[in-house]
Amino acid sequence: MQRHHPVIDPQLLSETDERRELRNVLRDFFTEVGGAEDVRAQAAAPRGHDEALWVRLAGEIGVHGMAIPEEYGGSGFTFAELAVVLEEAGRALYCGPLLPTVVLAGHALQCSGDRRAGERYLPRIADGTLTATVAGFSAVEPGLAGELGVTAEREGAGWVLRGRVDFVLDGADADLLLVRAGTADGPRLFACEPAGDATCQRTPRRVLDETRRQALVEFRGAPATAVGAAEGAEGVVEMTLDAGRAALAAEQVGGGGHALDATVDFVSRRHQFGRPIGSFQAVKHRLAEVLVALEAARSASAYATACTAAASPQLPVAACAAALVCSETFRLATAEYVQLHGGIGFTWEHPAHLYVRRARSGEALFGTPDRYRARLAGLVVRPGPGPALPAVKK
Repeated sequence: MQRHHPVIDPQLLSETDERRELRNVLRDFFTEVGGAEDVRAQAAAPRGHDEALWVRLAGEIGVHGMAIPEEYGGSGFTFAELAVVLEEAGRALYCGPLLPTVVLAGHALQCSGDRRAGERYLPRIADGTLTATVAGFSAVEPGLAGELGVTAEREGAGWVLRGRVDFVLDGADADLLLVRAGTADGPRLFACEPAGDATCQRTPRRVLDETRRQALVEFRGAPATAVGAAEGAEGVVEMTLDAGRAALAAEQVGGGGHALDATVDFVSRRHQFGRPIGSFQAVKHRLAEVLVALEAARSASAYATACTAAASPQLPVAACAAALVCSETFRLATAEYVQLHGGIGFTWEHPAHLYVRRARSGEALFGTPDRYRARLAGLVVRPGPGPALPAVKK
């Protein structure tokens, strides 16, 4: 017997006039401030991004509060609007911590159902005055024999955290850490605001993608506050990770779109044997393969976005499928970006390598392709086909 699933609102799948206008505004904004040299300068800044630009995005366009309810200082839109932002940010390789702050921390706070934590942190995320991230949300920290990397203990009227989490997105600079830690009653979420003392040591890691910083975070009795109920913590973690996968897929579609457009432009202008190299059939075939893959990735991303916005029970399947399709497409697009630019595509000065690094690092950010396939195998409907990924209206 085939299982029936709630129908996704078509409005969440289509490019509405409002989203199209938002895309145009963001495209112009990132064109103005997001050239290759700007990206390099932002990545080398003390906090890994341009802080003035971060505030402008929050104030002028309202990016940070787009998917935050109005009661918490946001605009009350959906994840579908936020996905437009993420796609354009991925296209421009924007270095600001949108993924850890706006998507992961913002989603975790809302899913937790903790009004006090929401009132304390969400308004500051929305207005751009607070950066945040999540730590310990992966299933098991390597080398810890199946245990959580961080534990929480009662101390007086509060909690303290002990342990370590590696490769935390924006972990060295985030103002707020939402930590999944083990307690006597099972895993639970905690909010930790590092005070800059020895109780929370943060060590930046050297990673492949310099536009997305990561760090080792070590807790040595760091004070923390419980967020949400203990029994719902694991569900919050899973929903947050799936939202992160959907967000990353949107970024990858944007990055792949840039790689294809830049390559098409180059092969149209570059001449060999008296004609543009883009006129050669072999080049056309390679670019056509990227285009077909990118359209499939766009559909997979749109469905994952819609499932996130609607809190659909199909989100785990949609997020895993999008993670697989979009990461593979981004990798293909960036490979052709380098190859079809010839020798210049291999140089440090050309921006192609920045997109290659983003593509390669994103493949393992929330799980490897093998883990996604294994998870999908346990989620798909049997017998009978699963839901088809609908085409995106342009």
